Amino acid sequence: MTDVTSLSAADLARRIATKELSATEAVGAFVARADALEPQVGAFITRTSEDAMADARAADAELAAGRSRGPLHGVPFGIKDIYWSAGIVTTSGSAIDAEFVPDEDATAVRLLREAGAISMGKVNTVEYAFGPTGQNATYGMPRNPWGEGRMPGGSSSGTGSGVASGFFPFGLGSDTGGSIRIPSSLCGISGIKPTFGLVSRFGVTPLSHSLDTAGPMARTVEDLALLLNVLAGHDERDPVSITAPKADYVASLEGGVSGLRIGVPLQYVWEAIDTDVALAFEAARRTLEGLGAQVMEISLPELEWTTPIAAGITTAEAAMAHGARVLRDGDRMDQAIRRRFESGFFVPATAYARAQQARVAYAQAVAQALTHVDLIAMPSVATPAPLAEQDTLSLGGVEISSREALLKLTRVFNLARMPSASVPCGFSPDGLPLGLMLGGARLNDALVLRAAHAYQTATDWHMRQPPLG
Repeated sequence: MTDVTSLSAADLARRIATKELSATEAVGAFVARADALEPQVGAFITRTSEDAMADARAADAELAAGRSRGPLHGVPFGIKDIYWSAGIVTTSGSAIDAEFVPDEDATAVRLLREAGAISMGKVNTVEYAFGPTGQNATYGMPRNPWGEGRMPGGSSSGTGSGVASGFFPFGLGSDTGGSIRIPSSLCGISGIKPTFGLVSRFGVTPLSHSLDTAGPMARTVEDLALLLNVLAGHDERDPVSITAPKADYVASLEGGVSGLRIGVPLQYVWEAIDTDVALAFEAARRTLEGLGAQVMEISLPELEWTTPIAAGITTAEAAMAHGARVLRDGDRMDQAIRRRFESGFFVPATAYARAQQARVAYAQAVAQALTHVDLIAMPSVATPAPLAEQDTLSLGGVEISSREALLKLTRVFNLARMPSASVPCGFSPDGLPLGLMLGGARLNDALVLRAAHAYQTATDWHMRQPPLG
Protein backbone atom coordinates (compact mmCIF):
# COMPACT_ATOMS: atom_id res chain seq x y z
CA MET A 1 0.00 0.00 0.00
CA THR A 2 1.14 3.55 -0.74
CA ASP A 3 2.67 5.28 2.28
CA VAL A 4 -0.22 7.02 4.03
CA THR A 5 1.78 10.22 4.51
CA SER A 6 2.27 10.61 0.75
CA LEU A 7 -1.46 10.56 -0.01
CA SER A 8 -3.40 13.64 -0.99
CA ALA A 9 -6.21 14.97 1.16
CA ALA A 10 -8.77 13.80 -1.40
CA ASP A 11 -7.28 10.28 -1.47
CA LEU A 12 -7.24 10.12 2.32
CA ALA A 13 -10.84 11.30 2.55
CA ARG A 14 -11.96 8.64 0.07
CA ARG A 15 -10.11 5.84 1.86
CA ILE A 16 -11.39 6.88 5.26
CA ALA A 17 -14.96 7.21 3.97
CA THR A 18 -14.85 3.67 2.51
CA LYS A 19 -13.12 2.35 5.67
CA GLU A 20 -10.14 1.17 3.65
CA LEU A 21 -8.17 3.24 6.16
CA SER A 22 -9.21 4.45 9.59
CA ALA A 23 -8.80 8.02 10.73
CA THR A 24 -6.77 6.68 13.65
CA GLU A 25 -4.37 4.93 11.27
CA ALA A 26 -4.10 8.00 9.06
CA VAL A 27 -3.49 10.52 11.82
CA GLY A 28 -1.17 8.08 13.60
CA ALA A 29 0.98 7.77 10.48
CA PHE A 30 1.36 11.55 10.19
CA VAL A 31 2.11 11.86 13.91
CA ALA A 32 4.80 9.18 13.65
CA ARG A 33 6.40 10.88 10.65
CA ALA A 34 6.49 14.22 12.44
CA ASP A 35 7.88 12.53 15.56
CA ALA A 36 10.75 11.20 13.47
CA LEU A 37 11.48 14.22 11.26
CA GLU A 38 10.16 17.38 12.91
CA PRO A 39 13.37 17.93 14.95
CA GLN A 40 15.27 18.46 11.68
CA VAL A 41 12.46 20.29 9.87
CA GLY A 42 10.95 22.75 12.36
CA ALA A 43 7.59 23.12 10.62
CA PHE A 44 5.58 23.34 13.84
CA ILE A 45 5.38 25.91 16.59
CA THR A 46 2.82 23.96 18.66
CA ARG A 47 2.03 20.29 18.05
CA THR A 48 -1.29 18.88 19.30
CA SER A 49 -0.71 15.19 18.60
CA GLU A 50 -2.65 13.82 21.59
CA ASP A 51 -5.69 15.92 20.73
CA ALA A 52 -5.38 14.83 17.09
CA MET A 53 -5.35 11.16 18.03
CA ALA A 54 -8.37 11.64 20.29
CA ASP A 55 -10.20 13.42 17.46
CA ALA A 56 -9.27 10.58 15.09
CA ARG A 57 -10.72 7.96 17.44
CA ALA A 58 -13.90 10.02 17.70
CA ALA A 59 -14.04 10.29 13.90
CA ASP A 60 -13.79 6.50 13.57
CA ALA A 61 -16.54 6.01 16.13
CA GLU A 62 -18.78 8.39 14.20
CA LEU A 63 -18.19 6.52 10.94
CA ALA A 64 -18.90 3.21 12.67
CA ALA A 65 -22.23 4.69 13.77
CA GLY A 66 -22.99 5.73 10.20
CA ARG A 67 -22.28 9.43 10.67
CA SER A 68 -19.88 11.58 8.65
CA ARG A 69 -19.01 15.16 9.51
CA GLY A 70 -18.27 16.12 5.94
CA PRO A 71 -15.91 15.79 2.97
CA LEU A 72 -12.75 15.97 5.12
CA HIS A 73 -13.81 13.47 7.78
CA GLY A 74 -10.68 12.24 9.55
CA VAL A 75 -8.18 14.11 7.33
CA PRO A 76 -5.35 15.87 9.23
CA PHE A 77 -4.20 19.43 8.51
CA GLY A 78 -1.81 22.13 9.72
CA ILE A 79 -2.82 25.63 10.79
CA LYS A 80 -0.60 28.62 10.05
CA ASP A 81 -0.01 30.15 13.46
CA ILE A 82 -1.77 33.40 12.65
CA TYR A 83 -5.17 31.65 12.64
CA TRP A 84 -6.95 31.54 16.00
CA SER A 85 -7.50 28.09 17.48
CA ALA A 86 -9.74 27.87 20.54
CA GLY A 87 -7.71 26.93 23.60
CA ILE A 88 -4.42 26.66 21.68
CA VAL A 89 -1.64 29.23 21.78
CA THR A 90 -1.60 31.42 18.65
CA THR A 91 1.80 33.14 18.51
CA SER A 92 1.65 34.80 15.07
CA GLY A 93 5.30 33.75 14.91
CA SER A 94 6.29 36.22 17.62
CA ALA A 95 7.62 35.98 21.17
CA ILE A 96 5.29 38.87 22.00
CA ASP A 97 2.20 36.69 21.58
CA ALA A 98 3.71 33.45 22.92
CA GLU A 99 1.00 33.26 25.60
CA PHE A 100 -2.02 34.40 23.58
CA VAL A 101 -4.75 31.75 23.72
CA PRO A 102 -7.93 32.59 21.73
CA ASP A 103 -11.28 31.45 23.05
CA GLU A 104 -12.67 30.68 19.59
CA ASP A 105 -11.53 29.39 16.21
CA ALA A 106 -10.92 31.51 13.16
CA THR A 107 -13.78 31.03 10.71
CA ALA A 108 -11.57 29.04 8.31
CA VAL A 109 -10.45 26.70 11.11
CA ARG A 110 -14.04 26.25 12.27
CA LEU A 111 -15.24 25.41 8.75
CA LEU A 112 -12.51 22.81 8.25
CA ARG A 113 -13.26 21.17 11.58
CA GLU A 114 -16.98 21.14 10.83
CA ALA A 115 -16.11 19.35 7.57
CA GLY A 116 -14.32 16.69 9.62
CA ALA A 117 -10.67 17.76 9.35
CA ILE A 118 -8.37 17.14 12.31
CA SER A 119 -5.78 19.69 13.42
CA MET A 120 -2.21 18.49 13.88
CA GLY A 121 -1.19 21.81 15.45
CA LYS A 122 0.02 25.31 14.70
CA VAL A 123 2.76 25.70 12.14
CA ASN A 124 5.57 28.18 11.68
CA THR A 125 5.24 31.57 10.04
CA VAL A 126 7.33 34.65 9.51
CA GLU A 127 6.67 37.00 12.44
CA TYR A 128 3.26 38.60 11.92
CA ALA A 129 3.37 37.20 8.36
CA PHE A 130 5.62 40.07 7.26
CA GLY A 131 8.15 38.54 4.87
CA PRO A 132 8.57 36.08 1.97
CA THR A 133 11.70 34.16 3.01
CA GLY A 134 10.53 31.96 5.89
CA GLN A 135 13.05 33.29 8.38
CA ASN A 136 11.92 33.60 11.99
CA ALA A 137 14.27 34.81 14.72
CA THR A 138 12.22 33.28 17.57
CA TYR A 139 11.04 29.92 16.23
CA GLY A 140 13.62 29.29 13.55
CA MET A 141 13.31 28.95 9.79
CA PRO A 142 11.57 25.71 8.75
CA ARG A 143 13.65 23.49 6.55
CA ASN A 144 12.91 23.34 2.86
CA PRO A 145 12.90 19.54 2.47
CA TRP A 146 14.23 19.85 -1.09
CA GLY A 147 17.49 21.51 -0.12
CA GLU A 148 19.48 21.86 3.08
CA GLY A 149 19.87 25.53 3.98
CA ARG A 150 17.40 26.71 1.34
CA MET A 151 14.57 29.12 2.09
CA PRO A 152 11.15 27.44 2.36
CA GLY A 153 9.46 30.70 1.38
CA GLY A 154 7.08 32.71 3.50
CA SER A 155 5.25 33.84 5.23
CA SER A 156 3.37 30.49 5.22
CA SER A 157 6.66 28.69 5.73
CA GLY A 158 5.48 25.97 8.11
CA THR A 159 2.54 25.06 5.89
CA GLY A 160 4.75 24.74 2.82
CA SER A 161 7.46 22.82 4.64
CA GLY A 162 4.96 20.66 6.54
CA VAL A 163 2.97 19.56 3.49
CA ALA A 164 6.15 18.88 1.50
CA SER A 165 7.67 16.96 4.44
CA GLY A 166 4.62 14.72 4.82
CA PHE A 167 3.45 16.02 8.21
CA PHE A 168 -0.09 16.71 6.96
CA PRO A 169 -1.63 16.61 3.47
CA PHE A 170 -2.92 20.20 3.51
CA GLY A 171 -2.82 23.34 5.57
CA LEU A 172 -3.98 26.90 5.87
CA GLY A 173 -1.88 29.75 4.58
CA SER A 174 -2.41 33.45 4.04
CA ASP A 175 -1.30 35.66 1.18
CA THR A 176 -0.66 39.41 1.23
CA GLY A 177 2.03 39.57 -1.47
CA GLY A 178 2.62 35.90 -2.26
CA SER A 179 2.72 34.09 1.08
CA ILE A 180 0.73 31.09 -0.16
CA ARG A 181 2.22 30.80 -3.64
CA ILE A 182 5.88 31.51 -2.77
CA PRO A 183 6.29 28.62 -0.29
CA SER A 184 4.13 26.43 -2.54
CA SER A 185 6.55 27.06 -5.41
CA LEU A 186 9.74 26.73 -3.36
CA CYS A 187 8.55 23.58 -1.55
CA GLY A 188 7.07 21.84 -4.59
CA ILE A 189 3.38 21.80 -3.57
CA SER A 190 0.17 23.44 -4.80
CA GLY A 191 -1.50 26.56 -3.40
CA ILE A 192 -4.17 29.08 -4.32
CA LYS A 193 -4.67 32.69 -3.39
CA PRO A 194 -8.42 32.98 -3.87
CA THR A 195 -10.31 36.05 -5.01
CA PHE A 196 -9.96 38.75 -2.35
CA GLY A 197 -12.73 38.32 0.20
CA LEU A 198 -13.85 34.85 -0.95
CA VAL A 199 -12.47 33.12 2.18
CA SER A 200 -13.07 34.68 5.59
CA ARG A 201 -10.18 36.34 7.44
CA PHE A 202 -12.02 36.50 10.77
CA GLY A 203 -9.67 35.30 13.49
CA VAL A 204 -6.56 35.75 11.32
CA THR A 205 -3.85 38.14 12.54
CA PRO A 206 -3.90 41.04 10.07
CA LEU A 207 -1.01 42.53 8.15
CA SER A 208 -2.48 44.58 5.29
CA HIS A 209 -6.22 45.14 5.47
CA SER A 210 -6.73 45.72 1.76
CA LEU A 211 -4.50 42.88 0.53
CA ASP A 212 -4.60 40.00 3.07
CA THR A 213 -6.19 36.83 1.65
CA ALA A 214 -6.79 33.47 3.34
CA GLY A 215 -6.45 30.22 1.43
CA PRO A 216 -5.28 26.59 1.29
CA MET A 217 -2.04 24.83 0.42
CA ALA A 218 -1.93 21.13 -0.45
CA ARG A 219 -0.38 18.38 -2.52
CA THR A 220 -2.71 18.63 -5.48
CA VAL A 221 -5.09 21.00 -7.26
CA GLU A 222 -7.89 18.52 -6.58
CA ASP A 223 -7.20 19.08 -2.89
CA LEU A 224 -7.33 22.86 -3.34
CA ALA A 225 -10.74 22.56 -5.02
CA LEU A 226 -12.03 20.30 -2.25
CA LEU A 227 -10.81 22.77 0.37
CA LEU A 228 -12.20 25.81 -1.39
CA ASN A 229 -15.59 24.09 -1.45
CA VAL A 230 -15.40 24.12 2.35
CA LEU A 231 -13.77 27.52 2.89
CA ALA A 232 -15.46 29.82 0.36
CA GLY A 233 -18.45 31.80 1.56
CA HIS A 234 -19.64 35.06 3.05
CA ASP A 235 -18.83 35.76 6.69
CA GLU A 236 -20.42 38.80 8.34
CA ARG A 237 -17.59 38.85 10.89
CA ASP A 238 -15.07 39.73 8.16
CA PRO A 239 -15.76 43.25 6.88
CA VAL A 240 -14.26 42.55 3.44
CA SER A 241 -15.99 39.19 2.97
CA ILE A 242 -17.87 39.07 -0.32
CA THR A 243 -21.10 37.37 -1.32
CA ALA A 244 -20.48 35.26 -4.40
CA PRO A 245 -22.53 32.63 -6.24
CA LYS A 246 -22.01 29.21 -4.69
CA ALA A 247 -19.57 27.15 -6.75
CA ASP A 248 -18.58 23.50 -6.76
CA TYR A 249 -14.87 23.77 -7.40
CA VAL A 250 -14.35 20.00 -7.52
CA ALA A 251 -17.05 19.49 -10.14
CA SER A 252 -15.54 22.35 -12.16
CA LEU A 253 -12.11 20.69 -12.40
CA GLU A 254 -12.98 18.69 -15.50
CA GLY A 255 -13.05 20.28 -18.92
CA GLY A 256 -9.37 20.84 -19.54
CA VAL A 257 -7.82 23.84 -21.25
CA SER A 258 -8.65 23.12 -24.88
CA GLY A 259 -9.79 26.35 -26.49
CA LEU A 260 -8.72 28.55 -23.58
CA ARG A 261 -6.66 31.65 -24.35
CA ILE A 262 -3.77 32.07 -21.93
CA GLY A 263 -1.81 35.32 -21.92
CA VAL A 264 1.85 35.70 -21.06
CA PRO A 265 2.89 39.29 -20.19
CA LEU A 266 5.62 40.73 -22.39
CA GLN A 267 6.80 43.25 -19.78
CA TYR A 268 8.20 43.12 -16.24
CA VAL A 269 8.15 39.34 -15.74
CA TRP A 270 11.31 38.70 -17.75
CA GLU A 271 13.48 41.61 -16.58
CA ALA A 272 15.09 39.66 -13.73
CA ILE A 273 14.54 35.93 -13.82
CA ASP A 274 16.58 32.78 -13.30
CA THR A 275 17.38 30.93 -16.54
CA ASP A 276 16.13 27.58 -15.20
CA VAL A 277 12.86 29.18 -14.14
CA ALA A 278 12.37 30.63 -17.61
CA LEU A 279 13.15 27.28 -19.26
CA ALA A 280 10.70 25.43 -16.99
CA PHE A 281 8.01 27.99 -17.79
CA GLU A 282 8.57 27.55 -21.52
CA ALA A 283 8.21 23.78 -21.10
CA ALA A 284 4.98 24.32 -19.14
CA ARG A 285 3.76 26.61 -21.92
CA ARG A 286 4.34 23.89 -24.47
CA THR A 287 2.44 21.42 -22.29
CA LEU A 288 -0.54 23.77 -22.11
CA GLU A 289 -0.42 24.25 -25.87
CA GLY A 290 -0.27 20.49 -26.32
CA LEU A 291 -3.45 20.25 -24.25
CA GLY A 292 -5.20 22.60 -26.67
CA ALA A 293 -4.74 25.99 -25.07
CA GLN A 294 -3.81 29.00 -27.17
CA VAL A 295 -0.91 30.70 -25.38
CA MET A 296 -0.18 34.24 -26.56
CA GLU A 297 1.85 37.27 -25.55
CA ILE A 298 -0.05 40.19 -24.05
CA SER A 299 1.03 43.74 -23.29
CA LEU A 300 0.69 44.81 -19.65
CA PRO A 301 3.09 47.73 -19.11
CA GLU A 302 1.26 48.57 -15.88
CA LEU A 303 3.05 45.64 -14.22
CA GLU A 304 6.06 47.95 -13.84
CA TRP A 305 4.09 49.65 -11.04
CA THR A 306 3.88 46.44 -8.99
CA THR A 307 6.61 47.01 -6.41
CA PRO A 308 6.00 50.67 -5.53
CA ILE A 309 2.24 50.21 -5.20
CA ALA A 310 2.56 47.07 -3.09
CA ALA A 311 5.25 48.54 -0.86
CA GLY A 312 3.31 51.76 -0.25
CA ILE A 313 0.13 49.95 0.72
CA THR A 314 1.63 47.07 2.70
CA THR A 315 4.00 49.08 4.89
CA ALA A 316 1.40 51.72 5.74
CA GLU A 317 -1.29 49.18 6.57
CA ALA A 318 1.13 46.98 8.51
CA ALA A 319 2.08 49.98 10.64
CA MET A 320 -1.60 50.68 11.21
CA ALA A 321 -2.23 47.07 12.28
CA HIS A 322 0.83 46.65 14.51
CA GLY A 323 2.14 50.13 15.27
CA ALA A 324 1.08 50.11 18.92
CA ARG A 325 2.68 46.68 19.40
CA VAL A 326 5.91 47.86 17.79
CA LEU A 327 6.10 50.94 19.99
CA ARG A 328 5.36 48.93 23.11
CA ASP A 329 7.32 45.70 22.49
CA GLY A 330 9.55 46.39 19.47
CA ASP A 331 12.66 45.26 21.34
CA ARG A 332 11.15 41.75 21.53
CA MET A 333 10.66 41.49 17.77
CA ASP A 334 12.98 40.35 15.02
CA GLN A 335 14.66 43.68 14.39
CA ALA A 336 14.47 43.31 10.60
CA ILE A 337 10.70 42.83 10.91
CA ARG A 338 10.53 45.76 13.33
CA ARG A 339 12.22 48.04 10.80
CA ARG A 340 9.70 46.95 8.15
CA PHE A 341 6.84 47.96 10.44
CA GLU A 342 8.54 51.21 11.42
CA SER A 343 9.03 52.17 7.78
CA GLY A 344 5.26 52.37 7.55
CA PHE A 345 5.26 55.20 10.11
CA PHE A 346 6.91 57.39 7.48
CA VAL A 347 4.49 56.79 4.60
CA PRO A 348 2.58 60.09 4.20
CA ALA A 349 -1.20 59.87 3.97
CA THR A 350 -1.02 61.35 0.48
CA ALA A 351 1.43 58.65 -0.64
CA TYR A 352 -0.81 55.90 0.75
CA ALA A 353 -3.84 57.43 -0.95
CA ARG A 354 -1.96 57.63 -4.26
CA ALA A 355 -0.87 54.00 -3.90
CA GLN A 356 -4.48 52.93 -3.39
CA GLN A 357 -5.58 55.03 -6.34
CA ALA A 358 -2.86 53.47 -8.47
CA ARG A 359 -3.88 50.00 -7.26
CA VAL A 360 -7.38 50.54 -8.64
CA ALA A 361 -6.00 51.61 -12.03
CA TYR A 362 -3.59 48.66 -11.96
CA ALA A 363 -6.43 46.22 -11.26
CA GLN A 364 -8.45 47.75 -14.08
CA ALA A 365 -5.54 47.23 -16.48
CA VAL A 366 -5.22 43.56 -15.53
CA ALA A 367 -8.99 43.12 -15.78
CA GLN A 368 -8.92 44.71 -19.24
CA ALA A 369 -6.20 42.27 -20.34
CA LEU A 370 -8.45 39.44 -19.13
CA THR A 371 -11.17 40.52 -21.56
CA HIS A 372 -8.86 39.35 -24.38
CA VAL A 373 -7.60 36.17 -22.70
CA ASP A 374 -9.12 33.73 -20.22
CA LEU A 375 -6.10 33.37 -17.95
CA ILE A 376 -2.65 34.87 -17.37
CA ALA A 377 0.38 32.61 -16.92
CA MET A 378 3.84 33.34 -15.58
CA PRO A 379 6.38 31.69 -13.31
CA SER A 380 5.30 31.70 -9.67
CA VAL A 381 8.68 32.90 -8.42
CA ALA A 382 11.60 34.33 -10.38
CA THR A 383 14.15 32.05 -8.70
CA PRO A 384 14.51 28.60 -7.18
CA ALA A 385 14.76 28.63 -3.39
CA PRO A 386 17.70 30.88 -2.42
CA LEU A 387 20.12 29.97 0.33
CA ALA A 388 18.95 31.20 3.72
CA GLU A 389 21.77 33.72 4.01
CA GLN A 390 21.43 35.14 0.48
CA ASP A 391 20.31 38.75 0.68
CA THR A 392 20.84 39.48 -3.02
CA LEU A 393 20.69 37.47 -6.23
CA SER A 394 21.88 37.96 -9.79
CA LEU A 395 19.05 37.02 -12.14
CA GLY A 396 19.64 37.43 -15.84
CA GLY A 397 22.48 39.83 -15.08
CA VAL A 398 20.27 41.97 -12.82
CA GLU A 399 21.16 42.39 -9.14
CA ILE A 400 17.99 42.04 -7.08
CA SER A 401 17.24 41.48 -3.40
CA SER A 402 16.09 37.99 -2.47
CA ARG A 403 12.89 39.45 -1.01
CA GLU A 404 12.03 41.25 -4.23
CA ALA A 405 12.89 38.18 -6.34
CA LEU A 406 10.43 36.14 -4.31
CA LEU A 407 7.64 38.73 -4.31
CA LYS A 408 7.79 40.43 -7.70
CA LEU A 409 5.49 38.07 -9.64
CA THR A 410 2.98 36.90 -7.04
CA ARG A 411 2.18 40.49 -6.00
CA VAL A 412 0.52 41.07 -9.36
CA PHE A 413 -2.61 39.16 -8.38
CA ASN A 414 -2.72 40.58 -4.85
CA LEU A 415 -2.91 44.10 -6.26
CA ALA A 416 -5.51 42.99 -8.81
CA ARG A 417 -7.43 41.12 -6.05
CA MET A 418 -7.76 38.19 -8.44
CA PRO A 419 -7.28 34.45 -7.91
CA SER A 420 -4.03 32.74 -8.82
CA ALA A 421 -2.62 29.30 -8.16
CA SER A 422 0.90 27.92 -8.10
CA VAL A 423 1.62 24.34 -9.14
CA PRO A 424 4.94 22.50 -9.55
CA CYS A 425 6.29 22.66 -13.10
CA GLY A 426 9.84 21.33 -12.88
CA PHE A 427 13.12 21.34 -11.01
CA SER A 428 16.36 23.24 -11.23
CA PRO A 429 19.52 21.24 -12.07
CA ASP A 430 20.29 21.01 -8.34
CA GLY A 431 16.87 19.55 -7.54
CA LEU A 432 14.91 22.58 -6.35
CA PRO A 433 11.20 22.84 -7.27
CA LEU A 434 9.90 25.46 -9.70
CA GLY A 435 6.36 26.75 -9.98
CA LEU A 436 3.86 27.71 -12.68
CA MET A 437 1.35 30.44 -11.75
CA LEU A 438 -2.03 30.76 -13.41
CA GLY A 439 -4.28 33.70 -12.63
CA GLY A 440 -7.76 34.69 -13.69
CA ALA A 441 -10.40 37.36 -13.38
CA ARG A 442 -12.11 38.13 -10.09
CA LEU A 443 -14.35 35.22 -8.98
CA ASN A 444 -12.94 33.02 -11.73
CA ASP A 445 -11.30 30.77 -9.14
CA ALA A 446 -12.95 27.69 -10.67
CA LEU A 447 -11.36 28.33 -14.08
CA VAL A 448 -7.94 28.90 -12.49
CA LEU A 449 -8.24 25.56 -10.68
CA ARG A 450 -9.52 23.81 -13.80
CA ALA A 451 -6.52 24.91 -15.86
CA ALA A 452 -4.07 24.13 -13.07
CA HIS A 453 -5.64 20.68 -12.67
CA ALA A 454 -5.40 20.02 -16.42
CA TYR A 455 -1.71 20.89 -16.35
CA GLN A 456 -1.14 18.82 -13.21
CA THR A 457 -2.96 15.81 -14.66
CA ALA A 458 -0.68 15.93 -17.70
CA THR A 459 2.54 16.09 -15.66
CA ASP A 460 4.03 14.33 -12.66
CA TRP A 461 6.04 17.10 -11.00
CA HIS A 462 3.65 17.19 -8.04
CA MET A 463 4.20 13.48 -7.41
CA ARG A 464 7.92 13.80 -6.72
CA GLN A 465 8.97 13.28 -3.09
CA PRO A 466 11.76 15.29 -1.40
CA PRO A 467 14.89 13.47 -0.17
CA LEU A 468 13.89 13.66 3.49
CA GLY A 469 13.94 10.88 6.05
